[in-house]
Amino acid sequence: MLYLDVPTQKDLTTLRAVRDEACVSIYLETTPLTQDIEKSRISLGNLGKEAIAQLTEAGLDKRRLEALREELDDLADDNEFWRFQAHTLAIFATPDAIRTFRLANRLSEMVEVSDRFHLKPLLRAVTFRNAANILAVSENAVRLIKIAADLPPVEVSVPGLPDGAADSVNQATINDRSPSRRIHGSEGEKVQLAKYIRRVDAALRPVLANDDLPVVLAATEPVASMVRSISGIEFETDTIAGSPDRLTEAELATAARPVLDGRYARRVSDFAELFESRAGQNRAVSDLSDAARAATFGAIDTLLVDMDNMVSGYVDEETGAVEFSDTNDAFDYGIVDEIAGRALASGAKVMAVRRQDLPRDADLAAILRYPV
Repeated sequence: MLYLDVPTQKDLTTLRAVRDEACVSIYLETTPLTQDIEKSRISLGNLGKEAIAQLTEAGLDKRRLEALREELDDLADDNEFWRFQAHTLAIFATPDAIRTFRLANRLSEMVEVSDRFHLKPLLRAVTFRNAANILAVSENAVRLIKIAADLPPVEVSVPGLPDGAADSVNQATINDRSPSRRIHGSEGEKVQLAKYIRRVDAALRPVLANDDLPVVLAATEPVASMVRSISGIEFETDTIAGSPDRLTEAELATAARPVLDGRYARRVSDFAELFESRAGQNRAVSDLSDAARAATFGAIDTLLVDMDNMVSGYVDEETGAVEFSDTNDAFDYGIVDEIAGRALASGAKVMAVRRQDLPRDADLAAILRYPV
């Protein structure tokens, strides 16, 4: 079982705002198997030593240095904390505070020391959460199931959700063909099915109102088409085929994975297509210097960044001018990470992706709100 702390937009904003002479960002591989976690604790010790060494060389006050060391040592020694992990642990520490996030994504191990936190890898957890709601609906039953990474799927309790189409219209069956009915036969069945779907929709709205996860539909025809036409819920394009009544929650979760993969692939493909279109209008850049300047002046609308590659240096606070650094020390920081942070601060959509998903094999790709 995975234990997750998915970062919110507020978390990213809070971390982005931190400025300290000793900001340490650590990403390390972990495992939900408690008996195998010792390797991760050793890795934390090694990465922590590397961070302390950089800050010692930079001349950090010894009392501040010792406070930071204690923060990291206390975390490494917390046996209860290490019992409950996922695939990656992200740690953000200063001499005054420490924050951690347990992530389902498998991120590259690294340590970064600067006057600000390195957040680009953390964006991956927001970009592709590998989580969703599944609405499994048929004439006989309806279920809302939540899936997240490798966690077991969970059926969500929804107040007011009908047990089935017949229950929603207070009949034993919706296939009533009695000639005494005002509407009967297939026409009557369609009317009753529409009533049922409206009741389902009304029950789900409050539950999904503040949930930003995608919703995957599992249904057969004609129910699937009617749900999409009547419900106000925005469903993923692809539908889980087959009768949901015959599928367990685990089987539904497995069937939803390709739908989520397709969703991610479409987002990347749509970006690439728009990027090439905007390039002809001088509204698309992949050069770091151009992107840094655009981010500084709030010109970026959508940004894709390589989640793994690190380019060290500085970005001028006023002009966005870039200065590259040959060595990674306690003073410089990740240029792409800084660009992403500035873009987020101006309301841009930012996605951390694999290198192969970026157009033109660059460290980033940005679509601009206007030419710069």
